[in-house]
Amino acid sequence: MAVSQDDKTLLALYRIPDTKEKGFTLIIQKYQERLYWHIRRMVMDHDDANDVLQNVFIKVWKNLENFREDAQLYTWLYKIATNESLTFLEQQKRKTSISLSEVETGLSNKLRADPQFDPNKLEWKLQRAILSLPDKQRIVFNLRYYDEMPYEEMSKVLETSEGALKASYHHAVKKIEEYIRKGADI
Repeated sequence: MAVSQDDKTLLALYRIPDTKEKGFTLIIQKYQERLYWHIRRMVMDHDDANDVLQNVFIKVWKNLENFREDAQLYTWLYKIATNESLTFLEQQKRKTSISLSEVETGLSNKLRADPQFDPNKLEWKLQRAILSLPDKQRIVFNLRYYDEMPYEEMSKVLETSEGALKASYHHAVKKIEEYIRKGADI
């Protein structure tokens, strides 16, 4: 299947005028699911995640010509997806003029509204615990735990040191463990 092609091949296809759209389509096919779940874990809602993902690919389309390949394509895409997700969450806060705790409650309510939600299952307790983290810790935790992204790549995506990321991940894990251990009210 063409989607398994390496990034250099996909970028080369994109840079040739006759195959530009095909190259871009293959890049989308290769990365859209991973990016969707990365975004979804941050914004919680399926429709919101799709909207943010669409914005990500619009930005990618507009800026892919300027991608210098200093980093891996995957890293560059995750950076855009992370920034777009944070922008979305910030807009939600401003749009409704509510506090961060109210945004977290809103995200928590979206989680509860999921038809599969079962507050007694550990996976849902984990999701609630993750939602209780500050945005930056939540992103670091999601990238490391779900996406298994190495700290080196994460430092490029989030533009911070590996040491700071390791500390942030460690603090996030401790907070999650404590949240689950206390059996926080779901």
